[in-house]
Amino acid sequence: DNSQLTQTTKTQAQTRERTVRTPPTVPGTNLEVIKTDVDLVTVDALVLQKKTARIVGDLTRDDFTISEDGKLQNVTHFSQGSLPLSVLLLIDRGGCLDPFLPQVRRAANDALDRLKPTDEVAVMTYHNNAELLQTFTRDRWPVKFALDHIPPHEEMANHCINKAFYEAATYMEQAGNPSGRRVIIFITGVTRNFDCTDGPSGKTAVQAVYESGSVVCGLVPITPDQQMENGVMPWATRMGGLMHASTLNIKQVAADTGGEVLEDKPELLDQTFATLMEHLRSRFSLAFVSTNKLRDGTVRKLKIELKPEVKKTRGDLVVKARRSYVAPRG
Repeated sequence: DNSQLTQTTKTQAQTRERTVRTPPTVPGTNLEVIKTDVDLVTVDALVLQKKTARIVGDLTRDDFTISEDGKLQNVTHFSQGSLPLSVLLLIDRGGCLDPFLPQVRRAANDALDRLKPTDEVAVMTYHNNAELLQTFTRDRWPVKFALDHIPPHEEMANHCINKAFYEAATYMEQAGNPSGRRVIIFITGVTRNFDCTDGPSGKTAVQAVYESGSVVCGLVPITPDQQMENGVMPWATRMGGLMHASTLNIKQVAADTGGEVLEDKPELLDQTFATLMEHLRSRFSLAFVSTNKLRDGTVRKLKIELKPEVKKTRGDLVVKARRSYVAPRG
């Protein structure tokens, strides 16, 4: 029953209640847009070694800099892995192959055991439409039950990523945790597709994801069939773009929200899923009160970096974090 997806409840974000509004567009950019009705801006950041992709966890508040529209900000709150997560598993059931193979199902169940008791999890599937199978809960048993009873994939169905993004973002407003601690994890064989025309546009769907404050991640089980089906889509969507067809790219949205898409063979995906969970649990949370006191609803660019002395002593590091937010209004 998709009516579950449109229920609305007030949730806590940053330091007081959060109100969802349609964000302004940013022409010619792929900026992530997060809108809050409070002055405290929270940003989650993952720091990895560039060559080995190993987590860099022993950093302090003084190792980071945050700038807003080029102006340095003062980090007032700092923590690592201590805040709970709201994780929405979004499982693809369309197309020629089933990405949720027994090995992937086992990997997903194992990954749940790596979450903290305070983390909440929900389960949704999508093909021609999105369907919520399990609401947010901290009880692992109903989540595992939902994963063990995912309906079979439908070979003739589409991968309606635009619908999946929109419904996931809409439901994410019921998450109990604040912006930046909300995570949408796609389990899919196809990371790019044209919009399904009977749903919201890809642009609208992506704005809803940004508005929800979610980090987007993906897990892709690599098989010969998957590589064949997914391999056609980059070429097809690029050609479609030249004809002004609306398309969506999960990897692009993941990059814009500070997330990541990990790929491996199904039999190795348990470790890959475990790596993703470790990355989510190891993210730094930084917050600041903007020096720009105008409550004008404008898009403000964010840049989270490590200080030069950290780069010098630690080598080549990668910081994954969101790239902008929308200021409060009124």
